[in-house]
Amino acid sequence: MQTVRHSERTLRTALISKNPALVSQYEKLDAGEKRLMDEAFRPDSDLFGPITLHSQSDWITSHPEAPQDFEEFFSDPYRKTPSPQKHSIYIQCIGLLGNTRSISEEYVKWLKGYCEAFFYGLTVKLLEPVPVSATRCSFRINDNTQNLQIHAGQILKFLKKKKPEDAFCIVGITMIDLYPRDSWNFVFGQASLTDGVGIFSFARYGSDFYSSHYEGKLKKLQKKSSSDYSVFDNYYVPEVTSVLLLRSCKTLTHEIGHIFGLRHCQWLACLMQGSNHLEEADQRPLDLCPICLRKLQSAVGFHLKDRYKALVRWVDAESTDTPTVTPKHSREDPLSLPKPVEAFKEWKEWITKCLAVLQT
Repeated sequence: MQTVRHSERTLRTALISKNPALVSQYEKLDAGEKRLMDEAFRPDSDLFGPITLHSQSDWITSHPEAPQDFEEFFSDPYRKTPSPQKHSIYIQCIGLLGNTRSISEEYVKWLKGYCEAFFYGLTVKLLEPVPVSATRCSFRINDNTQNLQIHAGQILKFLKKKKPEDAFCIVGITMIDLYPRDSWNFVFGQASLTDGVGIFSFARYGSDFYSSHYEGKLKKLQKKSSSDYSVFDNYYVPEVTSVLLLRSCKTLTHEIGHIFGLRHCQWLACLMQGSNHLEEADQRPLDLCPICLRKLQSAVGFHLKDRYKALVRWVDAESTDTPTVTPKHSREDPLSLPKPVEAFKEWKEWITKCLAVLQT
């Protein structure tokens, strides 16, 4: 295990900058926001800590990247920023996210609500769900896992054509595994920052994906033609759990963060850290460090207190007409399913501490 710890001076420069205009911008934050941001410099802070590397296979070790401080983010000429004309994040569901249509619809509503709180001030809209066949993408059976996979790059082209005029970005989400090209085993997601489109799969976040008993395994693919997508009819979807929802929220906001121009964080423990594997992704925090938080705040324009309160409301909110847990993989319509937020409990306590600092 290794700790990546930066000096106070390094972190201060990364957050505030030495550019007089950006320093002045920072000084205009209200006292509570500066108090919270300044937690980045406190070695004993219980809100923001250093990055911990658990193995040589972790992202920072295996993917050397130049760190991006606030000044570099702010001055990036290619960075896309929301505008009054392009102020919406669109979510396109591809295939079912739950083992019934009702659960799938509720699940994507939970993700929508989470994104609305995380990117507070932007509008998040749901597009009508589409089956895999609508994308006309290639698909295959993975040689290693025997699960179905769909071609990420071809789905990006499909999404680009569907991108509405008022969209800042459009992101596709699916419970079907992805691959970017024939030579690759899989990819969690893929995005085009230039086009403002992304596609992300939650398939590998199910608790049973790596199990020998995974029900999504297929021995062979029987296609009558290139346009035969019948194999996706009633294809396996993992059970909706609190951990699956947390992982989905984490991935969705991380990847949309990239579309805003946030690169992988190398300053403090942060949602925007890269991850090579599920264990590393699980170790990432659910929210942003002060440096990445300032980047997002400058792009969107929210007040930190409003954003954190919205996130707490999302955790606390219970759906009223939502589906109940049905027998595993039942296709019958359910009665009611409360939002499974047990895995978010520790994070909610962390947000409460942040709000206490902001409101002191």
